[in-house]
Formats: sequence, structure tokens, C-alpha cells
Amino acid sequence: MFDVTQFILSLSVRLPAILAALTFHEYAHGWVADKRGDPTARLSGRLTFNPIAHLDPVGTLALIFTPVGWAKPIPVNFDNLRHPRRDMVLVAAAGPGANLILASVCAWSLRLFDGTAGVDEPAWWLSWLTPVYHMLHWSVLINVALAVFNLIPLLPLDGGRVMTGLLPPRQAASYGRLERYGFVILMVLIFSGAVDQLIWPPIALVAGLLLGA
Repeated sequence: MFDVTQFILSLSVRLPAILAALTFHEYAHGWVADKRGDPTARLSGRLTFNPIAHLDPVGTLALIFTPVGWAKPIPVNFDNLRHPRRDMVLVAAAGPGANLILASVCAWSLRLFDGTAGVDEPAWWLSWLTPVYHMLHWSVLINVALAVFNLIPLLPLDGGRVMTGLLPPRQAASYGRLERYGFVILMVLIFSGAVDQLIWPPIALVAGLLLGA
């Protein structure tokens, strides 16, 4: 039976982690693009830590109820980049990279509670900070999940952008033409369960390493 109270309590510690993960992910894309010559994100008001500017309603709901989700993509004009192919890889990798950095910071912060991450509760004398502890724990899991999911080598995900930038020009052009079907392919993979089978092993591995489990 669905427990509304438990769901609300759980959401209260997960939602800040979700908003931070999505915001840092998109900000990193825009920041690197701006540094590499494309000011589109900054000029469109997306180079901000305000989560409202980055939220995609469907993607946010997906991340609340499932291990995967997405934000509103940062606008990038790749023609403005100083070295388009190389810089596209940097811009694409910046989002998952930011999530892994944030996950690492949160995992380190967890160790302040009891000298180790991976325990169920913080030290008794910090028990009043239990919600913060669980928020940090969720933040590690959510950031790792978001990073791994976005590294799937399928356009329009970041992994697909990285793949396009690494492939030889002719193969990259052919691969890029698949982007128009990318979202449909992704939805089929998600609802078929293929994405879960693909991303859960690396999520468990990375999260386990960070949490000391």
C-alpha cells in the first residue's frame, strides 16, 4: 500500500539533491561552453545556479520516481566554439563530470558524521542532523546515477556528444544523423528495462566506492 506520508518525507530529503544535481549539471555545460567561446547560455540567462532556469518538468518527475531524469538542455552553438569537435567533447563531458565532483564532495561530507560513509545513521551526538545525512547520501546516489545515465553513448545524451566528437568526421556525421530518433530510442530502452540493466552496475560500483560500501 502506498504510504503518502513516507513518500513526502522521502521526497523532502531527495528533492534538494535532485535540484542541485540537475542545476550543477547544466551550469557546468554552460560554463565550459562560455569559456570555450560560446556565450549562448550566458546571454540566454541559463548560466545561473537558479534551478528554476534549468528544470524540465517531465525530466524532473522522472528523476523523482525513477533512477533516470534530465533537465532542460543548455543551448550551445557549437559553431562558436574555438575548436568545435574538441570543445564539444569538453562541453558534453562537463555535465557528468560536475555530477561526479558533487557526488564526491557529498560522500566526503558524509564522513564528517561518523568517520565513515556507508553507515545507516550518523553518530548519536549528531542525530539531530539525520535529515542532512540522508540528503547527502541521496545526493551521492542521484549525482552518480545522473552522470552514468548521461554518459550512455546515444544522442542527444552527453555520451552521444562525446562519441560524436571522438569519431572520425565521416562516421561522426553518420552517427549525428541518428539524433532525430534518439529520444524515441531512449524511451524504448528505458521502458524495456534495457537502460536499468546498462546503468545499474556502474552506478552501484561508483556509488559503492564513494560511500565506502
